[in-house]
Amino acid sequence: MNAQVKAVDDDGVEVGGAMDTGYIALEGELSIYRAADVKALLQTELKRCAALEVDLAGVTEIDSAGIQVLILVKLMARDEARELRLVHHSEAVREVFERLALERWFGDALPTAH
Repeated sequence: MNAQVKAVDDDGVEVGGAMDTGYIALEGELSIYRAADVKALLQTELKRCAALEVDLAGVTEIDSAGIQVLILVKLMARDEARELRLVHHSEAVREVFERLALERWFGDALPTAH
């Protein structure tokens, strides 16, 4: 049986998932002010499962620290033969990914602009 559990932490981050595929929905800023907490959360969840899906629809702002966290966790996933999938990129994330040409590096499809 493949159960999915969802919970929201104090920072508004939805956490959940089964052992084979985990799920985290990030909300609010993905910036230097939350980078350490988000990094720890993503690393912990990635260790629990073979694949981790990170929903970015609720991200309102992303800075270089947020990008660094996503890159670090993507590299960690590759090193540990796991998969990190970024999904539902918000407009803020999409703009930064396009500006820095990161969509190809991450390998996840970006939504089209509205």
